[in-house]
Amino acid sequence: MDVDEFLLETEDSMQKAADFVSHEMSSIRTGKASPALVDSINVHVESYGSSMPLKQIALISTPEPRLLTVQAHDPTIVPDIERALKESKLGITPMNDGRLIRLPIPELTEERRKDLVKVIRDMAEQGRVRVRAARKDGMDTLKAALKDKEITEDSSRDLEGEVQKLTDKFVKTIDEHLEAKEKDVMTV
Repeated sequence: MDVDEFLLETEDSMQKAADFVSHEMSSIRTGKASPALVDSINVHVESYGSSMPLKQIALISTPEPRLLTVQAHDPTIVPDIERALKESKLGITPMNDGRLIRLPIPELTEERRKDLVKVIRDMAEQGRVRVRAARKDGMDTLKAALKDKEITEDSSRDLEGEVQKLTDKFVKTIDEHLEAKEKDVMTV
């Protein structure tokens, strides 16, 4: 058993879980304009024959704190972008002037803010579960290596400690993302 490779694989799977949570949280609308709100939207563009992420076919910017603008690189695909934005789960009605699509971000109500905090907490918990699952996989690998006498009991104990340190590190990272996003959502 290659110890360094084992630790790298375990850390990588935990990092992916934390990154996923961070990415998912960035797509939550907070009442402030952020290009991340529309990052996950795919637009089916007939002229190119496939679905492409919006950020690849348009420039997304925030000229004002409560306004997103989407400017297509090719003006002929503006109707496709507008349709994709209307069909998305954003809940924001795009305003199209032919070349530029404006997305005004409405103010969030207190009730909606509380609902969003619940959603964000659920996302964080899912991330923690994924990190703990990676820890369990790592611990199972260590037990198997110990059973097959690939590592000693002392090495196993040391590696278990390293895996736990990684787990604590990534759970803390997720908790920090949660705290920052909660603060962002609840700030008026």
